[in-house]
Amino acid sequence: MPDQISITLPDGSERQLAAGSTAGELAASIGPNLAKAAVIASVNGVERDLDWELADGDDVALIVEESDRGLYTLRHSTAHVLAQAVLDEFPGATFAIGPPIADGFYYDFQLPGGETFTPDDLERLEARMREIIAERQPFVRDEIPEAEALELFRDHPYKVEIIKGQADDPMSATETGLVRTYANPPRFIDLCRGPHVPHTGRLGHFKLMRVAGAYWRGDEKNPMLQRIYGTAWASKKDLAAYLERLREAERRDHRRLGTELDLFSFPDEIGSGLAVFHPKGGLVRRIMEDYSRQRHEQAGYEFVYSPHITKSNLFETSGHLDWFADGMFPPMELDGGTEYYLKPMNCPFHILIYRSRLRSYRELPMRLFEFGTVYRYEKSGVVHGLTRVRGMTQDDAHIFCTKEHMADELSSLLEFVLDLLRDYGLDDFYLELSTRPEGKAVGTEAEWFEATEALRAVAQAKDLELVLDEGGGAFYGPKISVQTRDAIGRSWQMSTIQVDFQLPPRFGLEYVGADNERHQPVMIHRALFGSIERFFGVLVEHYAGAFPPWLAPVQVRVLPVSDDHDTYARRLVDRFHAEGFRADVVTASESVGKRIRAARLEKIPYVLVVGDDDVEHSTVGVNARGGDAPERDVPVDAFVDRLAADVVGHLQVG
Repeated sequence: MPDQISITLPDGSERQLAAGSTAGELAASIGPNLAKAAVIASVNGVERDLDWELADGDDVALIVEESDRGLYTLRHSTAHVLAQAVLDEFPGATFAIGPPIADGFYYDFQLPGGETFTPDDLERLEARMREIIAERQPFVRDEIPEAEALELFRDHPYKVEIIKGQADDPMSATETGLVRTYANPPRFIDLCRGPHVPHTGRLGHFKLMRVAGAYWRGDEKNPMLQRIYGTAWASKKDLAAYLERLREAERRDHRRLGTELDLFSFPDEIGSGLAVFHPKGGLVRRIMEDYSRQRHEQAGYEFVYSPHITKSNLFETSGHLDWFADGMFPPMELDGGTEYYLKPMNCPFHILIYRSRLRSYRELPMRLFEFGTVYRYEKSGVVHGLTRVRGMTQDDAHIFCTKEHMADELSSLLEFVLDLLRDYGLDDFYLELSTRPEGKAVGTEAEWFEATEALRAVAQAKDLELVLDEGGGAFYGPKISVQTRDAIGRSWQMSTIQVDFQLPPRFGLEYVGADNERHQPVMIHRALFGSIERFFGVLVEHYAGAFPPWLAPVQVRVLPVSDDHDTYARRLVDRFHAEGFRADVVTASESVGKRIRAARLEKIPYVLVVGDDDVEHSTVGVNARGGDAPERDVPVDAFVDRLAADVVGHLQVG
């Protein structure tokens, strides 16, 4: 055995180490700062603990705590510390799974006697976790046979199900077939794939956030477990910044603002995930839809409409009943036993419109567009305000084109999507390419490859980050998702564009080409907002309820100082209405200051105060939302021009 081994680093350089050296010792040989920051290593593409012994010729990348994978590891290790604390503080408790998630982690538990955690328990658990961290307990990896693991975890039934393969836990699967465990001696051991930080002392910048109920394996027929959510970061500063972002997100929560601004509600009498829009919310929604219609007309789309229900055979032909049945509402039995479904998708209806007669290549590309309401049976645990509903209206388009025109159509379509999203105030984008889902897809690999590469080429032509989502495509085709970051940096999935070679042959779609032969068109699916409801919720949070003037339900509020100024105030409102603006007046039943404060709470863009001088000189006092100080003696004509620049100028975009 050689005395030294050669290790290749990510920059291609080589480093000589003593035989038997670990990944942690490699980090120390490079420098003390790296040794302090490294949490795990990637050895020949596989993530390993820092005590992993390296071999001659290994390719090694050291992963530091502030990187995405480093944070993932910190959160994973902190979840183990939480589990140890719960088992210490609640004798008789058992544990299930505890994965890292975006910005944090969770762990599921079952307490004895059906007990539940309280907010005070979270403080108690945090204190115990800090004791565990202070003990600098090592994370000790081992791999044992299944029989030994079953004996070791005999008092923890959810772990037993995982060991037996009756339940999935992505955090405990291994490549060897043995059961991998991580121990924190002397008291705690867990099933886990790893890797982990070297010891608990590497942790500490965390907070337990909340408790929720979660059915075991996500099945309502299984026991309800207690899920504790937490967050963990590489530094105290990062943790504080995250908690501040959460406070800002709470301030922007569309569910709270929807009530405060009287935009929408979810009456219990209607059912979970089914929203009603109030007059102000309905007005904003109509403006959103009208502007989208205008832009679609300019881009050559044709408007269609389709019913909310259909016979089951339509979704049998499309494949939705094979691949999407769990997300559909149960059928209704009508007409002597015929099953009807609420539609979860608009695409089969648009296909039937295309198929209503034989098409010529001269009609292509055919761009069909609909604000089509669809229904999806989301589980109650995932329904969330307007962003996850059971009844939604999609701004759905389906484009039928020749294969020769597919690339150009995809390119112009993506540009159209990005431009329209920018018009609504979203401009920080990246793209996600979702590929074939293994075992859940129809069509040949060659067809999927062609469709995927067409989307990839279009995405790469844009000056945007492109992220790969392996296996995330729909059953009939790959897709590009436009992801946008809002005003506080959160990512939201917006538009999707999918290439579909599968549904056209399923429905026998054809067109007559220039050669007078029949050919199969390509179908492109596109939802621009995703759904009106979700997009509305995103915009509420993006703007914190302060819609830009062109979208605001009330653009101008006029406040007469006293009853003597009512006539002038109403004359101003009449003029604003005649100019096409949305304005109202609140008379002097309360003080001007109180009425201004009320208007600010309603987030009205412009509040005009009018008194004696304004009546005499045809002026207004302007209180602009977010302005530093009121503006006095502004000529009415000048204000109208200013308002028009804010509103009409935007609506003439494109």
